[in-house]
Amino acid sequence: MEQVKVWYPYVGPFDPCPPIREKFYSTPPQLYMTYQPMNLPQFSPQEALRYGTLWPALYSPYQPKMT
Repeated sequence: MEQVKVWYPYVGPFDPCPPIREKFYSTPPQLYMTYQPMNLPQFSPQEALRYGTLWPALYSPYQPKMT
């Protein structure tokens, strides 16, 4: 499941500012999981501390924008 989505906003002919043609947003994986299934795979304790979650299905990487 792709976690980063793209939105193409309407660009009006009389907008006073330069248009932003595409906007990106991320959706967390728990939005698509209705309940936590039994026997879900788990990270090792060291990996869980590094990733911030025990379950790989709920991991969402953070990629900061470079400005």
